[in-house]
Amino acid sequence: MKIVMIGAGYVGLVTGACFAEFGHDVKCVDTDEDKIAQILRGEMPIFEPGLEDLVKKNIAQKRLGFVTDMALVVPEADAVFIAVGTPSSRRGDGHADLSYVYDAARNIAKYLQGYTVVVNKSTVPVGTAVQVKRIIGEVAPQVRCDVASNPEFLREGAAIKDFMHPDRIVIGVDSDQAEQYLRMVYKPINLTETPLSVVDIATAEMIKYSANAFLAVKVSFINEIARLCDEVGADVVKVAKGIGMDRRIGKKFLHPGPGYGGSCFPKDAKALCAIAQEHGVPLRIVGAAIEANNSQKALMVKKIRDALGGSEAGKRIAILGLAFKPDTDDMRDAPVLTIIPALVEKGAIIYAHDPQAMIEAKKYLPWEVEYYPDPYETCRGAHAVVIMTEWNEFRALDLERLRLSMEPDPVFIDLRNVYVPNDVRMYDFRYVGVGRN
Repeated sequence: MKIVMIGAGYVGLVTGACFAEFGHDVKCVDTDEDKIAQILRGEMPIFEPGLEDLVKKNIAQKRLGFVTDMALVVPEADAVFIAVGTPSSRRGDGHADLSYVYDAARNIAKYLQGYTVVVNKSTVPVGTAVQVKRIIGEVAPQVRCDVASNPEFLREGAAIKDFMHPDRIVIGVDSDQAEQYLRMVYKPINLTETPLSVVDIATAEMIKYSANAFLAVKVSFINEIARLCDEVGADVVKVAKGIGMDRRIGKKFLHPGPGYGGSCFPKDAKALCAIAQEHGVPLRIVGAAIEANNSQKALMVKKIRDALGGSEAGKRIAILGLAFKPDTDDMRDAPVLTIIPALVEKGAIIYAHDPQAMIEAKKYLPWEVEYYPDPYETCRGAHAVVIMTEWNEFRALDLERLRLSMEPDPVFIDLRNVYVPNDVRMYDFRYVGVGRN
């Protein structure tokens, strides 16, 4: 099939490359000329394991192309996927900013020819597909098209694997023809017996928000349990393992840390609460999870401060990990964006390292932060080292080498509970974890 992706950002680029790998003829459209030129040079605008090779392979085999003008590709498309950003509204009310989605719909409508399925791939609130269809009808009342919803469930750092081997595919449609088109799009995955759920459009839109909100609740729950463990002397790692063995609960997303971040959980949880409030159905549990996540980041600042004797002023702190999670360079709502400025404000001297995110981090963090090329240089002369992101590179550090390069009586602050506390204490560190007091 001929597929057009509107937007060559994270979702559009990964989805387009994976569709091309299945044999579809895919064109990605983005108005950012520099981004398109960068991709055509073989340089990815985002870091995602395996993406560069996948894009280069499918460009070479002429299944994947990139343009800035949708007039060149939309008229021949069987399906047009809208994969543009839906950030939180600048109004600060929690609602998603749908202006990019609606602009895409207006432009798509100008070039539609023959029957086409226009698919919302972006994360959007219930009712967005209705508005997209209305906009297309106003701009081009003569066109034959259906609007569908096809939410994405890609984890940054594992997006290609998630696309190729998904837990499920959800499509929301209101016509048999749209359903058949999307079944053809996903036929290569269906051959592996991946569950395909066909629902109405409103339900599909709600599934995406509900999934992200539930996972946000799960993360905030274990973080609050970790706080209690710190007070009563329990070990949250063992608690999480104990409850995670219950198949009704599951072990995933039961890893305490400095709070969730990224492009999805923060904005989607807020957007779902805003939608619910608008309809007079406040989501108190999701709202509490948002509050707990905000306070968790503040608690991490206090944990670092207390570990340094009650004041971080003049103390050199080595931060290992800046991205909100490993295997990505995404800094959106990363916990360090709250934690590092708070430490700098009180006089801390921050050294930092991240395997992929340092270029991005410099756009958001205070200018005083110093960046280093590896963990050992970062920790040289530091009073404390903080594991902020659980990159694999940080899981087996040479602790003796680390300690010898640091100030006497150094503190090892493990905000991801990567290490066994006694293994760290053997090297004369003072160990501080989350929920492992």
